[in-house]
Amino acid sequence: MDVLQLDISGRPQSWISTKEAAVLYASDAVAWTLGEPCHVLRGGTQRITGLQSRIELHPIIAVRGSVPTRAWRQSPALSNPKLFARDRHVCAYCGHAFHADLLTREHIQPVSRQGRDTWMNCITACRGCNGRKGNRTPEEAHMTLLYLPYVPSLHEDMILRGRRILADQMEFLLACVPRSSRLYPT
Repeated sequence: MDVLQLDISGRPQSWISTKEAAVLYASDAVAWTLGEPCHVLRGGTQRITGLQSRIELHPIIAVRGSVPTRAWRQSPALSNPKLFARDRHVCAYCGHAFHADLLTREHIQPVSRQGRDTWMNCITACRGCNGRKGNRTPEEAHMTLLYLPYVPSLHEDMILRGRRILADQMEFLLACVPRSSRLYPT
């Protein structure tokens, strides 16, 4: 289980391990939490009180301090797992859903023709459609895109990272995802 770390204003920063979260709790760096405690860490027995120390971890924690604003202007890193998840494992040309092993990152404007490896130039395609399109644009190959690419928001990117997301975490992230997003449950 991972904990969703936010900055003090509520913007997602990263997924952290329970061990990393415990360090933040112990160093009094947690400003506020969301969700019901999801994990309890137990420590040693205190000599004076005789009580065992314990830390209850919440699924979402906000950490004191600030994050440079430039960090929020960058688009998320592009990877095949995140691209395939953004596109729901559906080929943009034939519309069929495939297992990730049968999908490819397809460049709408081919890289060999000055196309860039960006969210806005990449879509998910099955191996057959990608091979059929080859080194052409969709128009040249007479292949129509069934959906358009887009750059995921910060909240969408946190979902796309493919972690096991707890209900409280998903509810928090989806609250900031537009209903028009492909990630929004249908």
